[in-house]
Amino acid sequence: MRVVLQRVKYAQVKVNDACIGKIEKGFMLLVGITQDDTLETIQKVAKKCAGLRIFEDEEGKMNLSLEDVQGDILSISQFTLYADCKKGRRPSFVKAAKGEQANALYEAFNEELRNYGIHVETGEFGADMKVELLNDGPVTILLDSDEL
Repeated sequence: MRVVLQRVKYAQVKVNDACIGKIEKGFMLLVGITQDDTLETIQKVAKKCAGLRIFEDEEGKMNLSLEDVQGDILSISQFTLYADCKKGRRPSFVKAAKGEQANALYEAFNEELRNYGIHVETGEFGADMKVELLNDGPVTILLDSDEL
């Protein structure tokens, strides 16, 4: 599993020009699921996301968590995080989980985040989405379950 986590001032996602998810301060997550991911993987990455202390305290140090700042999450499924660009100019996505498996694990991931008391907004799995955000910092972190 791979997650691109961005600390944001705001983020929103639209499908067919209609806003379907919107947050203010918090994290915007791009979530990629691979064929080898399990519920254990999902739990491990959700715990890491929920506990990251990357908001600034009164001294300007990244020391506060999402809970500390009462932030939210906008979670967007993103199979292209598993693009393999080794050969040619057209990426291969064979490492990305197939739709049914990926969607089930993506939904489980979002529920796991909610279990930490976090308000989670989502995009629409498999849809053509337009995402808008204001990255705060900028702070962008790549989480890879193989490295956690």
